[in-house]
Amino acid sequence: MGISLLLGLAALGLVAAAWHRFEGRWDRRLFGREQGANHANVGPGGAARWLAAHPGARVLDVRSRGEFARGALAGAVWVPLAALADSGEVDAWDRAAGLLVYCAGGYRSRKAVELLQARGFANLQHLHRGYGSWRLAGFPVVFPSAPLGRSPGGAP
Repeated sequence: MGISLLLGLAALGLVAAAWHRFEGRWDRRLFGREQGANHANVGPGGAARWLAAHPGARVLDVRSRGEFARGALAGAVWVPLAALADSGEVDAWDRAAGLLVYCAGGYRSRKAVELLQARGFANLQHLHRGYGSWRLAGFPVVFPSAPLGRSPGGAP
């Protein structure tokens, strides 16, 4: 039993190290300096400060409907990742205005950042470790029941 536990922990450590390395490369590619672009991977405190400094910024939640209903950042607009590529609403958004993007843990929101960068969005902030990190840090959330592409308050 002791050997099995040690092997299991070693395997878990290898997987975590591999993910950390993969995530680091992905982040360097997504959030590296581009001419005329401001893309950043921010933790919950940085996201809260950025939102306070950019009151007109949008917040985009790319999680599932059920995840969104169980809690979201205030003012978030819900467009699940699967619908983001075809979202006409997102096409109408100002590409120079600030946009904070998040999901549950960071994977889907990184995919969303890739899509949004390809569509010319120049000021993207990514919530590192997603909604889970926001909740763990103790920041406030709302419990919306909003349709696709709408904020919890009902405004687009």
